[in-house]
Amino acid sequence: MTTYIETNSPNDDEMMDLVVRRKVQLADDITQFVLMREDRGELPPFTAGSHVLVVTPNGLSRRYSLCNVASERYRYVIAVKRDVDGDGGSLSMVDDVAVGTILSVSSPFNYFPLTDDATRYLLIAGGIGITPIRSMMRELIAKEAEFKLFYCTRSPETTAFRHELASPELAGRVIVHHDHGERARSLDFAPILAEFPEGTHLYCCGPRPLMQAVRELTSHWPSSTVHFEDFGTSAHPEHADGEQPFNVRLARTGITLEVPPAVSILEVLRRNGVPVPSSCESGTCGTCRTGLLGGEADHRDYVLDEDEQQNAIMICVSRAKSKELVLDL
Repeated sequence: MTTYIETNSPNDDEMMDLVVRRKVQLADDITQFVLMREDRGELPPFTAGSHVLVVTPNGLSRRYSLCNVASERYRYVIAVKRDVDGDGGSLSMVDDVAVGTILSVSSPFNYFPLTDDATRYLLIAGGIGITPIRSMMRELIAKEAEFKLFYCTRSPETTAFRHELASPELAGRVIVHHDHGERARSLDFAPILAEFPEGTHLYCCGPRPLMQAVRELTSHWPSSTVHFEDFGTSAHPEHADGEQPFNVRLARTGITLEVPPAVSILEVLRRNGVPVPSSCESGTCGTCRTGLLGGEADHRDYVLDEDEQQNAIMICVSRAKSKELVLDL
């Protein structure tokens, strides 16, 4: 399997000005955007599983998976879930972008590429996580590869590409499950993942609780056959053994907060009313760089040099190797 790892976020000369040619509501709170060059010329190529970095109208940088067919060279298609509890990036995209808006967009990245080595593909998506999976599914259809998709959403109204997924072409290949907001009605993946069919590769994208559950249920699978899309934050093999809780102590206030597994330091600070800057939330832009005064960090970013890691941490993705980190906050 080939994995593409970019160690830096795009700089200004790697960004393109693209025009929004189409804006369509796919489902409740999910909007699709078609991005093209002004002259409608060719764009840098991409492969299934790729994403682009988009600068939203309010100045935040956000990563969005490409959901169109990778053979299309004239457009990038993304879908955005409007998150009222987020920090404004998705709200700016959905509320402030119209047909004709010009957006600054990077060339595609791919931390989530399809392997050619599989004999069968198992695809798992939750909510807006269907976007890279849709591109993968279209490539697998074109290759006449064997695959099955499990797509979990709250309701039919919140299901992106609902009519496409119900087409006769996909009969027997797609299972869409609605939990209607009730945890007890969530799809039970345990029997689905209990056995590892030889030659199968699994691709999962969705909310972190879903990806964490799938990670735990596939602990007996060969690690090289299980792939998650979190824009590079799980690209390190040392993360596969799971995460442990740890504490962060804020030196300026003396407050100590616990960071549980699968929750970022950044998110814990937000929940406790500690204002901190952020942008990409994938460890590539450097906006959330925070002074590290004590403890041993588990650095998972692509920004800090080795000589900087003793005194700084990217709190959007990095965690702790020690039981406590002391932050300059």
